[in-house]
Amino acid sequence: MADSARHRRTGGVGLRRTGRLRELLGAGVTDSFGMALGWTVLVLLAVSRGGLAEAALYNAAMLLGVVLSAPVTGYLSRRFSGRRLLRGAAGIEMVLRVGALAGLIAGVPSWLIATTVVVMHVAAWVGFAAMRAEVAAVDARPRSMTRYALAIAAVEAAGTGLGALLPVGPGGYPTGGVLIAIYILYAGSLLPTILSARRARLLPTPRVTATAAPPRRVAASPRLVTSPRVAASPRLLLAGGAIMLMASGPTLLAVPLTTELHGRHWVAGAAVAFSLGCLLATVAVEVIGRMQLPAILRWSLWGVGMLVGWITAPYHAISVIIAQFFAGLSQTAFEGDMDALVAKKAPPGSVTTALAYSASTRALGGSIAVRLLPILILSQGIDKAVSAAALILGVSSLVLWALTSMPWVSSLVQSSFTRAAALTR
Repeated sequence: MADSARHRRTGGVGLRRTGRLRELLGAGVTDSFGMALGWTVLVLLAVSRGGLAEAALYNAAMLLGVVLSAPVTGYLSRRFSGRRLLRGAAGIEMVLRVGALAGLIAGVPSWLIATTVVVMHVAAWVGFAAMRAEVAAVDARPRSMTRYALAIAAVEAAGTGLGALLPVGPGGYPTGGVLIAIYILYAGSLLPTILSARRARLLPTPRVTATAAPPRRVAASPRLVTSPRVAASPRLLLAGGAIMLMASGPTLLAVPLTTELHGRHWVAGAAVAFSLGCLLATVAVEVIGRMQLPAILRWSLWGVGMLVGWITAPYHAISVIIAQFFAGLSQTAFEGDMDALVAKKAPPGSVTTALAYSASTRALGGSIAVRLLPILILSQGIDKAVSAAALILGVSSLVLWALTSMPWVSSLVQSSFTRAAALTR
């Protein structure tokens, strides 16, 4: 059975596949542009108010919200259709976007802003998981999922660049009509998502239970009774989270890092470079996919790509531009590659939950990275941390390549473990 049919538990929809994909993509990029614009203003205001530490706190709160969104998505997707899930999540997020930015401008304590950011991103990523599940229901091919991911990432970079170029007043944030326009875009960009939800395909996900016993006249076979399956492979989730922990810190903190290293005016250039890198992600995924490499090895290579440009970032502003180009390409390719594989391996009816956990584990790794990075190093020492992380990922990639491509290496490792176990008895 084809992947699209295997994953689809859908209701009616009034558009053909191409039209529905175009509608979902349009809603996604509009939402992401407004979100990135408002979030950049919020982060830059945090930098002016409390430096890199306060900006890192809000980024960690954002990623914690993504982590918590996975179980929330699993709970809600069993009770609500895609239509109600998308509309409810977008409505809650719309209110909290305005509240978080207004609270920061008004001088609300940082812990309260961080709490608002957590809840806001729980709602945001519940909706994002539902949107990606809609894409998978219409077309489950990796190309479609990666194209959706790169479009989102590219437009987020455009929103980030515009947010960095906006004029600011004495308080470190835009004022007057510019501020009103930011509020309108930040909240109003969710309206296309609410409108597109009326044609949502997904129905509430049924609980996965053991298969009923066969009739008495037929001997029961062990194969007819199945145990519940998890929504996503723990091994894949653990690997994805580990890649983000090692590789995503500089990219996720690109706005405050660039501001402290080379000034606010370079943020826009870094965002454009990230966007250009995103545009090549689909081609990169196809090229690497033809090499038939194991998933974890591919992801390790994407992790190295996310890091390598940041090694020289403290010394030249152009290095930040190059770093963000490779980060845009590698991070988008990694996320699209991972989501496509997780969706493909998810049990029927569990795609929304599986994709939520995929994003959640990546966010967990990213949240730890952005919280630890300002504590362990100053912005001028980013090159040393990046070099160490790239070395670890590079060595890991070589080891994985040797174990998967050279059978004699794998046999040697297994025999060594067997002899060591025998000696310890």
